[in-house]
Amino acid sequence: MIKKKTSQPNRAVQTGRTLPPITRSYTPGRKPGPARTAEPIFETPKRRSWFKRLLLSVLIVILALVVVVGAWDARNISAASRKMFGSGNLFSLINSSSLKGTNNGRVNVLLVGYSVDDPGHPGASLTDSILLLSMSTTSKTGYMLSIPRDLYVNIPGFGHAKINEAYNDGGMSLLEQVVTNDFQVPIDYYALINYASVRDTVNALGGITVNIQSQDPRGLYDPNISPVDGGPLLLPNGPQTINGQTALNLTRARGDASGSYGFAQADFDRTQHQRQVLAAIKDKLSWKIVLNPRKNGQILNAVATNVKTDVQASEARPLFGLFNSIPTASLQSLNLRSLNNVNYLSSYTTPYGQSALIPTAGVDDYSQIISGLNSFNQ
Repeated sequence: MIKKKTSQPNRAVQTGRTLPPITRSYTPGRKPGPARTAEPIFETPKRRSWFKRLLLSVLIVILALVVVVGAWDARNISAASRKMFGSGNLFSLINSSSLKGTNNGRVNVLLVGYSVDDPGHPGASLTDSILLLSMSTTSKTGYMLSIPRDLYVNIPGFGHAKINEAYNDGGMSLLEQVVTNDFQVPIDYYALINYASVRDTVNALGGITVNIQSQDPRGLYDPNISPVDGGPLLLPNGPQTINGQTALNLTRARGDASGSYGFAQADFDRTQHQRQVLAAIKDKLSWKIVLNPRKNGQILNAVATNVKTDVQASEARPLFGLFNSIPTASLQSLNLRSLNNVNYLSSYTTPYGQSALIPTAGVDDYSQIISGLNSFNQ
């Protein structure tokens, strides 16, 4: 007997009944809770990781450069300090002390040049130039006063003679005493400078700019400077950049040789040029150069090798800071022939027949000069 196939109802057909809600299966040990939604997963871009590595590398390079430059600086400064102050201890330079003269509002430094580098130079053991550098500690002003080497003075213990003999008679302390007695200006520090430092410092700075303003339209000419020293000196009027040897020649030349021109005031022109070169060096010298190991090694070595001073290591940094803080335009250039537009000097013949200079008021009478300087010492 053949069974009749019965038809099954279609399960997809809606029957009109409400289907029960779907429930989660039970997992033992798990507390029931609301359904969790899937969280998107973001991967860290490779770019960010690469940037971090680059930044770290740059920081390491910068740190290494700082360490190398710092060590280079420390070596140069320490070597110069050892030559000049007898100790390479950098802490004595960092731990600065107060400058002499601060309580008086002025720091006075006697800058004295001589030609120890040129033994054949006439009078090489004498002081060829004497310059008083006076700096205000409050107003950022100062002046450079040239004291003529032919000034006839009373040297304690030796009698009357030209002031450039005082150093040869009793060293810097005696020269300081003469300047203090006659000009009534207390000397706080001194620097005895071999002229070679001018050449070496200017070369280390890459040259300096000076403005030659000779009364002669041709400029300056002094054949007395030998070819071995880069002579003869020949400079036109106007601003120009000169190297170390030319700067040295300019500070030495006074145009007393036959055929010279541009030196109408002879030694007074020479002292003016000395002040001009010092101002030009100051104008180019800065902390940026002093702390540049590619430059400071040459500059510091030139100074340390050619300068003797009573400045202590702990006073070097504040003294340079004071000097550097004065704008070049506020550092006045003075001489006794035109101080306040007055000539305070007269020619004089010594008992020994030497040509010399004395105050216009008379031998040993510096009252007018002291009065004229007072306006600059305020």
